[in-house]
Amino acid sequence: MSTTPQPLDVADAPLLVRLRGIVPSLTPAEERVAAQVLADARRASDLTITELAQEAKTSETTVLRFCKRLGLKGYPQLRLALAAESAMPREQRMAGSDISASDTIDDIIAKVATVDSSAVEETAQQLDRDALTAAVDAVARATRVDVYGIGASATVGADLQQKLHRIGVVSFAWNDPHIALTSATLLTKQDVAIGISHSGSTSETIESLAVARQHGARTIAVTNFPLSPLAKSADIVLTTAARENSLRSGATASRIAALTVVDCLYIAVAQRDLRRARKAVADSRKAVASHHIA
Repeated sequence: MSTTPQPLDVADAPLLVRLRGIVPSLTPAEERVAAQVLADARRASDLTITELAQEAKTSETTVLRFCKRLGLKGYPQLRLALAAESAMPREQRMAGSDISASDTIDDIIAKVATVDSSAVEETAQQLDRDALTAAVDAVARATRVDVYGIGASATVGADLQQKLHRIGVVSFAWNDPHIALTSATLLTKQDVAIGISHSGSTSETIESLAVARQHGARTIAVTNFPLSPLAKSADIVLTTAARENSLRSGATASRIAALTVVDCLYIAVAQRDLRRARKAVADSRKAVASHHIA
């Protein structure tokens, strides 16, 4: 049974986090509304529906449809939610977090730290507990776990693989598309395949996960966008909540958010047999102890 997440109620995750997650699935007109909201949520909450429609160069009907996409009954609920969220300390910290030409080194450090810490905080807040439990069940029972990721996502995949390997879970991480497809073809219903992609649109990762699913493997997607093509190729979807702009594309925020998710997965799998996991980690640490210089 698929645990791909359905649109959540506003209470399940912060509205702006949910909005950023569904932006790629919006129509061009709806995306213009989203851009106005994300640019300044506090200001958007003060606009009438007519004013927001005009600023987004669209119609009031589109704004209402946009509200429905977020699970809201109408525009008044959107204004209330935006007003409430824009007053939250996290959103106030994030305001003006984009890097500018006039920033000092101190500014850069503060802005990077703010964005990265927000990625962890928001990812943890919105992570679907039922989906995570299903992923843990699948990995804990699997004969073999194969992890696919390209580019920046490959580092996340390698991290997950070495962690699982250290507690005795047979696992492999592949970042070569041809080898990944070979791996996916050889998986069976006793195995698990995990695809990692911030955008959820990396064709090589999507293809590998889809092939693994065709051969009976349980499939898990780790992505920032729950309605992405990668999510549609997965039985279980674990979402992150990282904010990226053009300068920070592929930056630490997206990776640290994904690392937060895979770390939760790893720890929960280890917890299933904590004594065995602790022994495995201790034994592996002892094995390499002689290679550390005192």
